[in-house]
Amino acid sequence: MPSHTPPALQASAAAWVPAHTQSPPANEKVLLWDIFCRVIDNYGDVGVCWRLAVQLALRGHNVRLWLDDQRPLHWMAPGAAQGGWPGISVHDWASAQHAVPVPDTPLADVWIEAFGCDIPSAWLQSQVDAADTQGRRPAWFNIEYLSAEPFALRSHGLPSPVLQGPAKAWTKYFFYPGFSPASGGLLRRSDPQAAQAPTWADPELTAFAPKACGERTVLLFSYANAPIAALLQALTDTGQAVQLLVAAGQSAQTVRDALAALPDGRCGPLRLRFLPYLPQPVFDRLLALCDFNLVRGEDSLAQAVQAGKPCVWQIYPQDDGAHQPKLQAYLETLAADASLRTWHTFWNGGLTTNTAPQALAWPWEPDSAWPSNAADLAARLAQNTDLCSQLIDWAVQRTVHPSAPQG
Repeated sequence: MPSHTPPALQASAAAWVPAHTQSPPANEKVLLWDIFCRVIDNYGDVGVCWRLAVQLALRGHNVRLWLDDQRPLHWMAPGAAQGGWPGISVHDWASAQHAVPVPDTPLADVWIEAFGCDIPSAWLQSQVDAADTQGRRPAWFNIEYLSAEPFALRSHGLPSPVLQGPAKAWTKYFFYPGFSPASGGLLRRSDPQAAQAPTWADPELTAFAPKACGERTVLLFSYANAPIAALLQALTDTGQAVQLLVAAGQSAQTVRDALAALPDGRCGPLRLRFLPYLPQPVFDRLLALCDFNLVRGEDSLAQAVQAGKPCVWQIYPQDDGAHQPKLQAYLETLAADASLRTWHTFWNGGLTTNTAPQALAWPWEPDSAWPSNAADLAARLAQNTDLCSQLIDWAVQRTVHPSAPQG
């Protein structure tokens, strides 16, 4: 499949793929991880799993990533599917489904089932047989969806006995990412240069997102049902010079549809730039640079809040309305003020007017506390133990001492 990523960005891959990985601390065992992911839609699931794989590899661990659709990696992580990232190998889900490589594949130390997917039964049977032969069992985790709801904190880390199948009587553990120190934490940025502050002069950005002097920059990454026409009108009405960076995919199509509905296909002084599909580290850098991020799903939200910039989250809509309590729990965690709640209500379809309400506040307004509040939130989140570190700690306890009590 041809990549959606421009050649210039593909050529710069060496800038964010390490030449070598770090060695784990002396007291940390090097582990082999199997991460299983089914790519349902919107690429958030594979985005989270790839980010976790990268962070594990950067810490010296080895990862086998099992995907039923490798196509998103062509632009998210160019070269990954071909073995271009040290410590990570990418495998077809179908191979595990038929246990094709099992005879030549060593038993992992850790199994990750992402977002409720089940390890293919043929693979599970063969690996249970190998575990019985070797007298050890992999640590087994089910990484759930990001949530600030109380049930997620209550359920985080709980054991789940396996009641049937080849691994009957084994135990897996629930891991809930979250914003609280009592949760599973969040994944950090996944590029080796994460500690370096990005700038608009970075060559990976200037080709498609040059910033004019005095111009505010807004990143738009949304689902198809976002109130795009109202957003464009609201940005135009601010009178502020704004560059809107539109993510590829649903966001771009929805913006183009909204522009087509305008009398002259224009939206005044607002400058629109349509982004290509971007490698994950490049997208992370944009989140850290933009004045305002409109994000969707889970991975982009986690990175946006940790970037310390004002952001609004479009939560994935569910037919039964289960997304609304999840959104409210997130706002409670943030101790969101009235203006932030108004923004989230508007951006998640709570207002039916064709234009954005006058109550919408912008983070660059002189009296806005939004930027400082966003920076404070990022500082608090930085004090929490990240998800990758927590998983390693749990896994080491359950693989080095497999017969020890597991709580």
